[in-house]
Amino acid sequence: MQEAWLQLQCPACEENWEENVADLSGPEASFDCDSCGETRSLSEFMQTTRDLEVLRQFKA
Repeated sequence: MQEAWLQLQCPACEENWEENVADLSGPEASFDCDSCGETRSLSEFMQTTRDLEVLRQFKA
């Protein structure tokens, strides 16, 4: 399996970081920002549309 790293950005505090797609759940799963504690669906943390597409490909 190929590794893929996704760019995430918290919609609340705008903190940026990278995560390995293998370590993430599906796009609709709840996800928490480590910096501010904001909880939203993981898809809302994707920094770009391409990141969301990659997540959906790996978690389909």
